Amino acid sequence: MAHQFTNDLIHETSPYLLQHAHNPVNWMPWSENALMLAQKMDKPILVSIGYAACHWCHVMERESFEDENIAKFMNENFVNIKIDREERPDLDHIYMEAVQVISGSGGWPLNVFLNSNGKPFYGGTYFPPTKAYSRSSWIEVLNFIQNLWNDNRSLVETQVNQLMNHLNELSIPYKSSFILNDSSELFSKKTCTSIKEKLMANADIENGGFGRAPKFPQTFSIAYLLGFGYFLKDEASTNHALKSLDALLNGGIYDHLNGGLARYSTDDYWLAPHFEKMLYDNALLIDVLCDAYKITKKKQYKIAIEKTIDFCLSELCCETGGFYSAIDADSEGEEGKFYVWAQLEMETILGLDAALVCKYYGVSKQGNWEGKNILHIKKSTEKFAEENGLSIDVWNEILEQSNQKLLSARKKRTNPAIDDKIILSWNALMLKAITKASAALKHEGYKKIAINLFDFLKNTFSTNGIICHHTFKNEEAKFPAFLDDYAYFISACIQLQELTGDEKYIIEAETNSALVMDNFKSEDGFLFYYTSVVQKDVVLRKIEVFDGAIPSGNSVMAENLYYLSVILNKKEWKSSALNMLISISNQVEKFPQSFSVWASSILWRFIGEKEVAITGKKIEKCVEERLSKYEPNRILQSSVVEKKYPLLIGKDYSNSAMVYVCKDYTCTEPEVYFEK
Repeated sequence: MAHQFTNDLIHETSPYLLQHAHNPVNWMPWSENALMLAQKMDKPILVSIGYAACHWCHVMERESFEDENIAKFMNENFVNIKIDREERPDLDHIYMEAVQVISGSGGWPLNVFLNSNGKPFYGGTYFPPTKAYSRSSWIEVLNFIQNLWNDNRSLVETQVNQLMNHLNELSIPYKSSFILNDSSELFSKKTCTSIKEKLMANADIENGGFGRAPKFPQTFSIAYLLGFGYFLKDEASTNHALKSLDALLNGGIYDHLNGGLARYSTDDYWLAPHFEKMLYDNALLIDVLCDAYKITKKKQYKIAIEKTIDFCLSELCCETGGFYSAIDADSEGEEGKFYVWAQLEMETILGLDAALVCKYYGVSKQGNWEGKNILHIKKSTEKFAEENGLSIDVWNEILEQSNQKLLSARKKRTNPAIDDKIILSWNALMLKAITKASAALKHEGYKKIAINLFDFLKNTFSTNGIICHHTFKNEEAKFPAFLDDYAYFISACIQLQELTGDEKYIIEAETNSALVMDNFKSEDGFLFYYTSVVQKDVVLRKIEVFDGAIPSGNSVMAENLYYLSVILNKKEWKSSALNMLISISNQVEKFPQSFSVWASSILWRFIGEKEVAITGKKIEKCVEERLSKYEPNRILQSSVVEKKYPLLIGKDYSNSAMVYVCKDYTCTEPEVYFEK
C-alpha cells in the first residue's frame, strides 16, 4: 500500500513555500524527516528551489505543479521537497552548482534529483508541460528519472559519486594555504589596470553597463571603475561608471514613479526589466550612488538616493522594523501588469499635460513592450525642457504633478505580492547603504533610521546577545546564520561606528568577526566556508567566492578583517585579510566581473589606507564633513574622550576638533578644524 502523506508546506512561514501549500503535489519542506522518508520508501528525492518574486517559478507552478495528473505521478514516484532559496541559500548554492555542472547553466526554478542521502545526480531549471523551447517536457523528465531509478540504480550512484567528487574539487583551489611574502606585485598599478581593462573590454559603451542581455546592474564593477577613475585620473573608467548609473536610473529597469530598481533588464537598452524588485538590488544601488554623488555632487544622484530609500521605506519596511525581501514581478497572473501603461490611459489621467509627459517617457499608442508602455527616459529633464521651450522649473513642476497623478492611479491597481520574510544579510546591506547615504548627504534622519535598524537586527536575530539567525517571520527567527549574514552585518557596523563615533558598533564588529574566525574558517586555507560548524544538514560545506548579485561573504570579510586589524591592532587579522586576497588574486585578475568586490579591495591596498582620527570636544561637524568626501580607502575613528584604541590613544582632546591623518599609526601634524 502506498505511503499516504499530504502537502506539508501549509505549516511554513516562507511566502514562497506558502504559495505552493495548496498544490496537489505532496510537498515537504527540507528536513531530516523528508530524507528519512525517502530512505524508507526507496524513492528518489525531487528538490524544487525558487523564491516568491520569481516569474518563471510561478509559470512552472501553474503549468505543472497545479496539474492533477502531473502531481499524481510526482507523488507516486518521488519524495517532493520545496525550498525557498532565500531561506536556504546554502542548499541552493550546492544544488545550483550541481545543475550547472550537469547542464552548463542554472537559474530558477531549480529542479534537482537526489538519492535518499540528499546527493544530486540529475537536474535542470524550468521545464515546460509539453516539449518546447528545445526542452524536454516536465513529465518526460519525471519518467526518465523514474526509469533510471528503478532500472539502473548503479548508474544513479555512479553519477552521484562523480558529481560529488566534482563539487568537492571545485573548492580545492580556494583551500590551498598561502604564505604572505611580498604582495607589492599583486597590489600594484599593473594589476589594478589589468582589472580595469578587462572590465572595460566587456563594457557596453553605447548603452551603459556590461555585456549583453540579460543585463544585471553589476554595481560592484561600477564601484571599481569609479574608484580606479578617481584615484588614477582615468576619465574613461569614470565616464563609463557614471554612464552605467545614468542608464540604470533612466531605463525601464527603474520605477520612475515610486523609485526602486528591478532585478535585471531583458534587453540591451535597460528598457524591459524582469519586474521583481529585490531589497538587495536597491541597497546596492544606494551604496554605489553614494560613491557617485561624493565624487560628482550631481543633484540627480542625490535625488535617486532619496527616491530609492523612500521606496524601500514605503514599500518594503515592516512596522516593527526591518525590511521585507522582495516585491513580486507578477500581479493578477501577469508579469509587469502593475507597472505598464496604455497611452490612452495616461491621456485620460493627465489631460493637457499628457502629450509632453508621454513624449518624455517614450509612451506611444503601439507601446514598447507587449502592446503596453514601460516608462523610460531618453533625455535629461534639462535637455527635454529646453527642446520643448520650457524652463526647467516649469517642466519639473509639470513632471512632478503628473507623476503623482499616475502614482495615485497606479495605487488603485492590484498590488504585486510582497515576500515579507526579513533576511539578515539583505537588511545588513540596507543598513550599510542608509548609513552611507546619511554620510554622503549629511542627512540626520537617515542616521536615526540606521541606528534603529541596527537595534532591530541585533534584537531580532540574536540569541543571548549573539547574532545567529538568518531569517525572521511571524515573530520567529529561523535557520543558522550564514557567512554573508555575518560579513554584511560586520561591514554595516563598521560604517555605523564611523558615522556615530559609538564604540559599541566596533565591539559588535569585533565580536562577530571572532565568531566567524572560530566557526567558518576552512581547515587548510584562509577562506571561509559558507556554513558554520554548527550546521549539519548539508552534504558538503562550500566556499563561496564569486561576487554575483550580492557580494561574496569572503570578499566582504577580507575587507572587514583588514579594517578591524587597524582599528584593533590585530596583526593576525591583517595577515589573514591579505592572504585571502592573495589566495583569490589569479581569479580576480582573470575574471574581474565575477570578483569585483575583491578587485576593489586590491585597489584599496594599492592606493593605500588613510587612517583618520578626529578628536576633541565638538567633533560632529568635522566628522560630518570628512564622511561626505569620497575616501573609500579611509579608516576613521572619532571620539570626544580618549579611548583604548590605537588610533585614539595619545591624541589631543582639549580643542574643539583635531584631525589626524596617519599611516601605520604614525600621524602627520594634526589640523585644527574650524567650522565653516
